[in-house]
Amino acid sequence: MTDLIIAVALCVACAIAYATAALIQARYTHLTVLELARVPQLWVALGLNALGAALHVTSLAFGPLSLIQPLGVLTLVIAVPLAAMTAQRQLTRLELGGMVNTVIGLAGLALIITTAGDTETLTSTELTALLVATTAVVTLLGLQGRRAGASSLWEAVAGGLAYAVCSTLCQTVVVTVGDEGAGVLLRPGTVVAVIGIAVFAVVATVLTQRSYRHGLGAPLAVTNLANPAAATAIGVGLLGEHLATTPVEIVLAVVCAVLAAFGVSQLARARDAAATEPAPLPPREDVPAAT
Repeated sequence: MTDLIIAVALCVACAIAYATAALIQARYTHLTVLELARVPQLWVALGLNALGAALHVTSLAFGPLSLIQPLGVLTLVIAVPLAAMTAQRQLTRLELGGMVNTVIGLAGLALIITTAGDTETLTSTELTALLVATTAVVTLLGLQGRRAGASSLWEAVAGGLAYAVCSTLCQTVVVTVGDEGAGVLLRPGTVVAVIGIAVFAVVATVLTQRSYRHGLGAPLAVTNLANPAAATAIGVGLLGEHLATTPVEIVLAVVCAVLAAFGVSQLARARDAAATEPAPLPPREDVPAAT
C-alpha cells in the first residue's frame, strides 16, 4: 500500500512539473530558438521537463506501468485550469467538456491498450532505421506546421513522436547498461543512442513550444495522445512487445480513441473561439461639456 501511495504521489508531482513547464513555454511561443535560449524562464521549463521525466522513471519502481501511464493525463487536468487561472478567467464549457472527454479517452486507451513481452533493446540496424525514419517524419510534420495558416497540431504530433523516441532510446540505454555494465556507454551504438536522446529531447521541446502559440489545451492533448501511441507502435514493431488485448478491448479502445479525438476537437474549437473573441473596449471617459 505504501508503494502505491508513493507511485501516485510521484505521478502527481510529475504532472505538476510537466504542466507548469508547458504553461511557461506557452508564454514565449513568439520567440525564435536563439531568442529562447536567452530567456531564463525557458531554462526553468526545461528543468521542470527533466524533473518530470525523472519522476516518471522513479514512479515505475513503485507501481506498475498500467497504473503510471493512465495517470499521465493529469498533466492536461492541471495545465488547462492553470492556464485559465493565470489568465484570470474561468474555464468555458467547451474547454471543460474537451478536457473531460480527452482525459477519459486517454486514460481508457492507456488502461486497455497494454503491451506484454520481455524487455528488449534496439539492435544497431533497428536503431539506425528508427533514427532515420523519425528524423524524416518529424521534419515533415514540423515543416507542415510552419506553413502559413497551418494548424499548430502538426507540431504537437511531431513533438509527441519525438518524445516517444526519446523514451525508446532511454529504455535501450538503461537496459543495456543494466545488463552489461557502464562500459557499454563507450560503444558506438550506445553513443549514437545517447546523442539521439539529447537531440530529440531538444527537438521535442522546440516543437511543443511552437505548438502552444495559439493556445495550450489542444496541442497538449495531442502531444499526450501521440506520445504513448508512438511508443506503443515502436514497442510492438521493434522491441518484441505485443498488444495484450481481446477483441472486446480493441473495440473499447477505438471508442476511447474517438472520444479523445472529440475532446481534442473541442479544445481546438475553444482555442479558436478565444482567438476570434473581440477584445474588451477600453473604459469610456467622460468628456466635459463645452461651455
